[in-house]
Amino acid sequence: MGLSDGDLERYSRHIILREIGVGGQRRLLAGKVLVIGAGGLGSPAAMYLAAAGVGEIGLADGDEVDLSNLQRQIAHSTADIGRPKVQSAAETLEALNPGVRVNRHPGRVTAADILDLVARYDFVLDGTDNFPAKFLINDACVIAGKPFSHAGIIRFRGQLTTYLPGRGPCYRCLFVQPPPPEAVPSCRQAGVVGALAGVIGCLQALEAIKFLAGLGGLLCGRLLTFDALSMAFREIRVPVRENCAVCGPDPTILRPSDHEMAACGLGE
Repeated sequence: MGLSDGDLERYSRHIILREIGVGGQRRLLAGKVLVIGAGGLGSPAAMYLAAAGVGEIGLADGDEVDLSNLQRQIAHSTADIGRPKVQSAAETLEALNPGVRVNRHPGRVTAADILDLVARYDFVLDGTDNFPAKFLINDACVIAGKPFSHAGIIRFRGQLTTYLPGRGPCYRCLFVQPPPPEAVPSCRQAGVVGALAGVIGCLQALEAIKFLAGLGGLLCGRLLTFDALSMAFREIRVPVRENCAVCGPDPTILRPSDHEMAACGLGE
C-alpha cells in the first residue's frame, strides 16, 4: 500500500519514529480493528485508532446517547443525545480522518453473530460495561483465534490486559465465570471519574496500534491496573489456567453463549 503526499504529512510523526516508519504506517493503514462498545472506553480508543490511520474500524453498540454519557464518552456531543452511539461515534471518526473506513454494527452483539463479526477484523477491543459481554467477547476471540484487549473501569480504578492466541492467558484464566447478577456495583451505582476512561481507552488503542504495526511488548500474561487517586500503575502477572474451559488443552466451551445480562463493576 502506497502512501500519498497527504498520508505522509498526516502521519509524519509516526513515520519519523524508527519503530514505526513507513512500513509500520502501511501496516496500520491495512489493519482492521473492531471496537465493541462505543462508550467511555470505546470513544477514546476508536478516536485514537482513527487518528493513527487504522484503515478499517468497526463500531458495535446497541445503545443510544444519553446525557449522563457525556461526562466521559467523548465521541458524542450534546447534539447527539437520543441518537444511536454507532452513528454518532462513526461520524466523529469520519470527521477526524476521512481516510478511515468506519463500519457500523448497531445492536447488542450476541452469541449468534459474534463469530462472524470478529472474523472480519485483525484485533478486537472490549469496551463493554457488563460481565456477560466480556465473557462472550473472550470466548468468541479465543475460539476464533483473534487477539483482543480487555479493559474495565469503576470509580478511580481501571485495568486492562491483552490476549494473544496461543501465547498467554485469556479472560477466563482471570475470572472463571460471570459473577451473579447485582453482585458487583455498576458505574451507574458506584460512579466513575470521566478522565479515567480516556486513560484506559487510550492504552487499549496503544495495544492495538502496537499489534498492527508489529512493535513493542503487549500486555499478554499481564494485568495492568491503575489507581487514579494515587496515580499508581501496578502490573500483575497472570498465568494460564491449566483447566481453562475455553483456552485450555481440553476445552469444554466450543461455541460462545449468551449469559444473563448484569452490570459490571469494571465497565465503562
